[in-house]
Amino acid sequence: MKKGIILAIGLLVGGVAVLAGCKSQGSNAGIPVGPKWKGLPYRLTFDTKAAKSGAVLPGIQYTANPDALETRAILAIRFDDLGDTKTTPPSNKMFIYPTDISGAQGALSADYIKAANEQLSEFFKNYCVKGKVKMSVALVRSSLNTEAGDAEVDQMRMSDWMPIATVVKSTRPGCGLASRSKQ
Repeated sequence: MKKGIILAIGLLVGGVAVLAGCKSQGSNAGIPVGPKWKGLPYRLTFDTKAAKSGAVLPGIQYTANPDALETRAILAIRFDDLGDTKTTPPSNKMFIYPTDISGAQGALSADYIKAANEQLSEFFKNYCVKGKVKMSVALVRSSLNTEAGDAEVDQMRMSDWMPIATVVKSTRPGCGLASRSKQ
């Protein structure tokens, strides 16, 4: 009987010791937890469906940090290499007008992408751009000054730059591009 009581007490003490070593998994348990979202608050992806004929930009989808949602944004386009041009543009950037965005996931509207493609086509026509064009797109805060320099654009960026390339085959009549290569 004595041995039974001693055994019961030993099991009780041992069980309490085991339970005392287990902390609730709901607490941090002394392990530092890093932020769930790293980097800029928005991530862009291009729509995998083929863009409409003549369109430079496909659809653009976004995923946002739920703790840093915005309601409006501007699509910024940065030209990395314009191929052959007759006239050098005054800036290597273009900004599309502000648009509404909402939620942690979504896409820029088809009308907005259409307007961006029309503006790009007009830009290529005006500066007689022909050949392979490398550019990048990013979302920036809608309060950006459209005459902003590179530093201000970087401060107002909400996403990383997403690269895209296209080939501009025809420009407006009379461009008469002299063959010139950029190296």
